[in-house]
Amino acid sequence: MLFRRRTPAGIVEKLRVWIWPRRSWVRSSQYVSKRIFRLTGTPHAVAAGVAAGVFASFTPFLGFHFALAFLVAYLLAGNMIAAALGTFIGNPLTFPVIWASTYAFGRLLLGQEATGAVPFSDLGNIMSHIGTSLWHWDFNEFAVAFADIWHPLLKPMAVGGIPLGILVGLVFYIITRRMAVYFHSVRQRKLLAKANKIRARTAGLPAKDDMARRA
Repeated sequence: MLFRRRTPAGIVEKLRVWIWPRRSWVRSSQYVSKRIFRLTGTPHAVAAGVAAGVFASFTPFLGFHFALAFLVAYLLAGNMIAAALGTFIGNPLTFPVIWASTYAFGRLLLGQEATGAVPFSDLGNIMSHIGTSLWHWDFNEFAVAFADIWHPLLKPMAVGGIPLGILVGLVFYIITRRMAVYFHSVRQRKLLAKANKIRARTAGLPAKDDMARRA
């Protein structure tokens, strides 16, 4: 395949790039924002797609964020590419804040103490149990292991993540829609000015900008 690396990246290299991109998080954020505002969809479609990706990032179902973002974007008539780019809000720098806030808010909504200790002490054993059950195609053991992590951890995060995801997604929708309207208007003005120059040159007349500079 064209531009493929001669030596495939190993697990350590992939993990390092996931935690800290080669372009740094600032440059990566700028790249994602430019990609979003260069999409050809309507401002609503672009904003709805971004909001769907943000909402999906607030759910604890890591590994299914893209699928969930596409589903929500489809229901909101959003842009699928914008939905994929919107999941960028969930990254190693923001996940600790997202997970802590969704867990605490979920426990509060469930009537539990919001300051309860996160059961991370048994999390490693539970995840190992889940991986082993999947490796051996033992879905009964997988269901038992998933239930062990669902009630103490995933359930509060899911309950808290839905309202927080909707709220933050709505904020991103408003901001993205306004910015998309602005960038589309700027793009249209540039295209119109370029078309006027081409029309003036083909007619053998100087463009309006050239006439203004000569005056």
